[in-house]
Amino acid sequence: MNVVFAVKQYVSKMIEDSGPGMKVLLMDKETTGIVSMVYTQSEILQKEVYLFERIDSQNREIMKHLKAICFLRPTKENVDYMIQELRRPKYSIYFIYFSNVISKSDVKSLAEADEQEVVAEVQEFYGDYIAVNPHLFSLNILGCCQGRNWDPAQLSRTTQGLTALLLSLKKCPMIRYQLSSEAAKRLAECVKQVITKEYELFEFRRTEVPPLLLILDRCDDAITPLLNQWTYQAMVHELLGINNNRIDLSRVPGISKDLREVVLSAENDEFYANNMYLNFAEIGSNIKNLMEDFQKKKPKEQQKLESIADMKAFVENYPQFKKMSGTVSKHVTVVGELSRLVSERNLLEVSEVEQELACQNDHSSALQNVKRLLQNPKVTEFDAARLVMLYALHYERHSSNSLPGLMMDLRNKGVSEKYRKLVSAVVEYGGKRVRGSDLFSPKDAVAITKQFLKGLKGVENVYTQHQPFLHETLDHLIKGKLKENLYPYLGPSTLRDRPQDIIVFVIGGATYEEALTVYNLNRTTPGVRIVLGGTTVHNTKSFLEEVLASGLHSRSKESSQATSRSASRR
Repeated sequence: MNVVFAVKQYVSKMIEDSGPGMKVLLMDKETTGIVSMVYTQSEILQKEVYLFERIDSQNREIMKHLKAICFLRPTKENVDYMIQELRRPKYSIYFIYFSNVISKSDVKSLAEADEQEVVAEVQEFYGDYIAVNPHLFSLNILGCCQGRNWDPAQLSRTTQGLTALLLSLKKCPMIRYQLSSEAAKRLAECVKQVITKEYELFEFRRTEVPPLLLILDRCDDAITPLLNQWTYQAMVHELLGINNNRIDLSRVPGISKDLREVVLSAENDEFYANNMYLNFAEIGSNIKNLMEDFQKKKPKEQQKLESIADMKAFVENYPQFKKMSGTVSKHVTVVGELSRLVSERNLLEVSEVEQELACQNDHSSALQNVKRLLQNPKVTEFDAARLVMLYALHYERHSSNSLPGLMMDLRNKGVSEKYRKLVSAVVEYGGKRVRGSDLFSPKDAVAITKQFLKGLKGVENVYTQHQPFLHETLDHLIKGKLKENLYPYLGPSTLRDRPQDIIVFVIGGATYEEALTVYNLNRTTPGVRIVLGGTTVHNTKSFLEEVLASGLHSRSKESSQATSRSASRR
């Protein structure tokens, strides 16, 4: 179950099926992103594709010597563009591939428009999602719900993306969903409807244990997307932002022109592939080793590399080194910028307190530490608000809850109203009233013992002690212990055996920390294959945008006014 491989195969097959000769690849806005995640332009050039065009671009030239491979989402808009294209064809012959199920009436409209008989074939290739890592996919949808319910357009897109994923992996799964979430149930029903309607497409060879699709809701764990990260991929997304494998470095002080935007893709960057799940400290030393290996070939200019600054200077002084190793200059720049942000924003200290808020239950110590950091001028308003959000979520119903005092501290620190309002919005989004699970206190004897032992022996790394709630959910699922009263099956049948192929989908977005959890479970659990997907892949910034987009904050304001009114009446 490798989503990158699945999409890659589709693209290869499209190009192969069109035969030898020069070709143009005609795509829409979304399929351009889908293809760019699995192939570089130079790799596709080697397959005789010499031109990349958007179907919606108005001024394309007529080039009758080119064959056209069209890879499009089956939207009304794209079908209309295709009809116009076929009435006045710009290329010699057309191979049309839709990324999802296309209706018979749309195919008929295309056939009627093809008066010059330039269409060689029309097919469905189900690459209708963004393949991020081999076990992680996204639909790049931000703001999928209004309140607690789906935005109808996003429900339809998510259903399409999820059913395409199942078709591309050749899985016809049983479905379980999070009972506490209305949105999860609704999506489960929509996916089931498509499977029932398109039953011929889903007739795959039966496996002994049927695959399982588990649909979860971000509301159940609002803690994970609020934490600073310390593994490479997650940290880059948290501090710099990854958008379809691209990182915008234009704001980095003194950045050279060719590094303003860099691509980090494990498919064609060996260093990134080997380091994306490692801790920040290890990456620093791995870059150092990489550069020292190169220095060994240059014994004359032996230099000591002690700090990130030394490394940067070293790279800048070696243009030929830059040429030989664009990879190294890219990673030195990225790690250098991460390192600068960590010290500028005091993130080691901030992260230690975040981890305490997420993993431990000592209220007075947590409160003291948050108050101390709110006084620290190096802590940005963003990080200050994030600490108060974590406090508000964890100690929401604690008898000594001091949230009003912390809100005053935020105001005194000069934190903007936008961030202060978000504190109550986050609690409204993922607070105790909403969660179907208990995020903070261990539930059974085993978990309590584990926590006790952990407390005795201390933590190996204070910055990475947090485990996403997804870890526990999947652990229970793999062992056959996931409670059916909390995660029911859709329909009458249930799974008797432990699941082997598991697809987890998070409405409201997954995170790179959860992707790391899945990566580790895949590595350490023989016979189990897990793929994780989400409406998007969040960092803290995008998660807060998701919370804002849900519109719950405006309601939380009204409800808090109502409660204060009723309190004064009493």
